[in-house]
Amino acid sequence: MPAAQFVSHLECALTGERFNAGQLHTVSSAGKPLLVRYFLDQIERAVERAELARRPATLWRYRELLPLPGTRLPITLGETITPLIDLPALRAELELGALWVKDEGRLPTGSFKARGLVMAVNMAKWLGVTRMAIPTNGNAGAAMAAYCVRAGIEAICFCPSDTPEANLREIELQGAKLVRVDGMIDDCGKLVAEGERAGRWFSCATLREPYRIEGKKTMGLELAEQLGWTVPDAIFYPTGGGTGLIGMWKAFAELETLGWIGSKRPRMFAVQASGCAPIVRAFNAGEEFAQRWENASTLAHGIRVPAALGDFMILRAVRDSGGAALAVSDAATMAAWRSAGRDDGMLLCPEGAATLAALRQARINGLVRSGERVVLFNCATGYKYPLPESEAARP
Repeated sequence: MPAAQFVSHLECALTGERFNAGQLHTVSSAGKPLLVRYFLDQIERAVERAELARRPATLWRYRELLPLPGTRLPITLGETITPLIDLPALRAELELGALWVKDEGRLPTGSFKARGLVMAVNMAKWLGVTRMAIPTNGNAGAAMAAYCVRAGIEAICFCPSDTPEANLREIELQGAKLVRVDGMIDDCGKLVAEGERAGRWFSCATLREPYRIEGKKTMGLELAEQLGWTVPDAIFYPTGGGTGLIGMWKAFAELETLGWIGSKRPRMFAVQASGCAPIVRAFNAGEEFAQRWENASTLAHGIRVPAALGDFMILRAVRDSGGAALAVSDAATMAAWRSAGRDDGMLLCPEGAATLAALRQARINGLVRSGERVVLFNCATGYKYPLPESEAARP
């Protein structure tokens, strides 16, 4: 089977060990994530930056920088370029030069999980997978279920039993088998891993296959193009497994090698909840890896991830960029959730609201300066979550 058009090889993110492309892989022999590497010199000769604007406004416009072979038509639900939305009232309050929300809720299945799962499922289909399983706090399972239906792949989703009911119903409506687990997402992950070792399915858990990160990196590709092939001063990203933060950092490196952006990088801020902040704890302690967070609890279910396989990659990106890992309370997240809607008409999801809460903290602490350009990531539509109770007075 031929390798993807411009893919060179796969590479262990920790050790650099190389693996052949065009074969089904999980993690490296060190148990760490694999990264897709490309013949960037060939891509540079094959496509000009200006050509992208003439292509349809979907993530597939970056086809040369994606792993699916150019000869294959992608399985797609219409993965649109998501908008950058100005927040003028909050921009003025925080004295910023620009404040945008990249609204990922416009994607299929209503969240940024569609980016990673469309790529993972496309590659799994190409490589002969017929059954996939995933541990999920909701949105990733819904996305995998939807794309697996299109691909003719059987889907099994393992969810914590307290996952928001809307997510659970969405998963079942899209044809997947739903398994509720009394535990956290990493407990679900253990069950998925056991089934994979027994040969019952292929695991699509975060960073345990190489291609979700390639879908998520399109956030960075889009952002650079939307800002005229520049980058913002700071990005605030809701961080559970951290695939998108890692993917964007990878995208910026690839774009610089292509000569499409300069050497400037945004400061990357990994945002976690104070009730589940393993990355923040490791960042503050100067550690390379993060220890599991016990008794995790937060209203922002999407970032309730006690342990992340890509912890060292998140921490590297944050440190190398001059950014930080920040934890915010549920109370601060709730206040930000309300103010984004009240002040700027922007309905965020809880995880997106956490990034606004973290930005406020960063301004107070001097981590973001007056006049800077900042992007917040709203990872899903707010309509997928139970909304805060009304504050209106009752008769």
